[in-house]
Amino acid sequence: MTSRTAPHRGDAHRREALAAVRKAQSRRARRRNLVVTGVVLAVIAAVVTAMMLTSRPSSSTATKAAPDFTLTDTAGKSVHLGDLRGHNVVLYFSEGAGCGSCLQQMAEVEKAKAAFDAADVTVLPVVMNTREQIVKDMATYGVTTPFLLDDGRVAKAYDTLGKGMHAGLPGHSFVLVDKDGVQRWTGEYPSMFLAPSDLLTQVRQHLPA
Repeated sequence: MTSRTAPHRGDAHRREALAAVRKAQSRRARRRNLVVTGVVLAVIAAVVTAMMLTSRPSSSTATKAAPDFTLTDTAGKSVHLGDLRGHNVVLYFSEGAGCGSCLQQMAEVEKAKAAFDAADVTVLPVVMNTREQIVKDMATYGVTTPFLLDDGRVAKAYDTLGKGMHAGLPGHSFVLVDKDGVQRWTGEYPSMFLAPSDLLTQVRQHLPA
């Protein structure tokens, strides 16, 4: 009798021990998953926070004489900043060709041309592209305002290089030059858009009374 039941009792003990091991393994796996999930969520939160911080606009109101320049635009015209004395000028630096948001920004500014004209503000978009590169995007987004073609010297003079996603290109920058050729305001917009009405608000706020 004893010899027949002993193996069954042994099997039961083994099953109980195996079940206990499996439960312990399952608990450890759950703990590992919780830890991994916590780490992943913490990393995601850190990335989102970093993106929010880096996408915030920044502004500078340091005044100085605006660096003068002469650039050729996509229409083949030579544009000299000094010739625009007596008018308020907003220089719009962007990544240029390949940046849809950059072209859409200029398209929206064009739609508000009457408001800019009323404020005596001329917006000059500046890109570090060849004419062939940027005119394709201009056609795609329906932009007709000629772009000034910069080799990087003007963007560097206005300290706009490396303010966006690319170290060697401008970010999404606006520079206000008043009627006397004084640089009054610089705004950086990593979110890649500033409503024209908000741009005009910045212009009015930073022009001398």
